Amino acid sequence: MQLSPLANPLATVAQLETSGSQLDGIPADLEDSIRFASARLTQAAGALLRLPQEVIAQAIIVLSRFWVGPEGGSLAEHDADQVSASSLYLATKLSAFPKSARSVVNVYAYLDSLPTTFFEPELLRQHKKAEEYYVSEGTLEKRRMALFNMEQQILRVLGFQLQTSLPYILSITYLQALDVFSHPRASELAKRTVAYLNTALLSPQLLYLTHQPPCLATAAIYLAAKEIGVKLPDVEWWEVFDTDREDLGFVVVGLLSVETFAAEEQKKWLGRRVPLTVGGLEAELGMRRNLSEE
Repeated sequence: MQLSPLANPLATVAQLETSGSQLDGIPADLEDSIRFASARLTQAAGALLRLPQEVIAQAIIVLSRFWVGPEGGSLAEHDADQVSASSLYLATKLSAFPKSARSVVNVYAYLDSLPTTFFEPELLRQHKKAEEYYVSEGTLEKRRMALFNMEQQILRVLGFQLQTSLPYILSITYLQALDVFSHPRASELAKRTVAYLNTALLSPQLLYLTHQPPCLATAAIYLAAKEIGVKLPDVEWWEVFDTDREDLGFVVVGLLSVETFAAEEQKKWLGRRVPLTVGGLEAELGMRRNLSEE
């Protein structure tokens, strides 16, 4: 059955309950950390490549889909940073903003050179430094082949199902329908709504895989209006946008929890790198086993 242009293929309950990584014995908390770090890595790489947020969002959604379910990719078999790079490369190929494999490899090499996973945002503003970072021709060829091979793995796992409908334009349409653009803080409201939609991409609840774009757009507007102080209609306006109260509440709670989760992750990995390779993952698991035996 063909999906509506406004709908995405959503993860099933079975897919959300069990992943390939969990079947391979990866602890849930470590899996969450790696997923979160790789989504942030994708966001950072996309920013350095000067890609539109819509392309970056599609890459993060493809990345998230790859890890979901018992048939999905396992962190014990695939380097998370490589899956991130190939997802972003694939997303650019499907867009009007294609990037060369060389550009993607160089940007990821630059980000890998940073001392910690949770780097300061100022580093992403140093475009010149990132653009001057190059790997050797031998390393480039090796990583380019890894990029292509992982791209094929992603396509195989997803069954070439790459349809991704995003809620960004939809949210602006909803704001227009709610007639809020005459409000003096309308521009701030729109920006905050988009910021919440970006936040949802990093949610450990995988909000983009569990809820359709209309629900995500509605929840982002609801939170942004409350935060900024823009009064919306007293009626249950979200129902007009195909969102019931239960789904709205779930997404709102999920959005609000991301900031706390991110702060806890930063504290947990302070001064360290989240293991985004199979080798790094094995070292982390070994360290945990040693600590538990002491």
